[in-house]
Amino acid sequence: MPPTDPELPFFVYGTLLPGEPNHDLLLRDRAVAEQPAVLPGALLYDGPGYPYAIDGHGTVRGTLVTAAPAVYAELLVLLDRLEEYGGPGHPRNLYERVAREVRLPGAVPPAPATARAWVYLAAAPVTRSLRTGGTLIPGGSWITRRRPPPPAPRTP
Repeated sequence: MPPTDPELPFFVYGTLLPGEPNHDLLLRDRAVAEQPAVLPGALLYDGPGYPYAIDGHGTVRGTLVTAAPAVYAELLVLLDRLEEYGGPGHPRNLYERVAREVRLPGAVPPAPATARAWVYLAAAPVTRSLRTGGTLIPGGSWITRRRPPPPAPRTP
């Protein structure tokens, strides 16, 4: 979709999640709302320090972030730059920014159970590589993919 589309919220699923490094760097003070969300019809793959979501038969767990209207345009530019998105189908894209429907599992009626959001999915060449040799993250959650740290040694 072209960048002139409505000011959609963003579905984030990796380093932009609360508690992850890019959240504080880019979203703190620019977001007016954040809520748990799920992207159906997608799979999550491990990347070099960040994940990739691709179309597939699964779900990706993340957060729906609504930007403050006064900073929306600035945030869109910052996120496009972070995700190495140069425009629809650009040959150097690492990700494509696409509008998708996400589920809001914590929504209480009359609040809507779904929302349309921008999602950064892996660009076609990255997707092909992931499908042939990538590491799938079971359960579609970047946060729970990590192994727990070893227990601290006990002191007498």
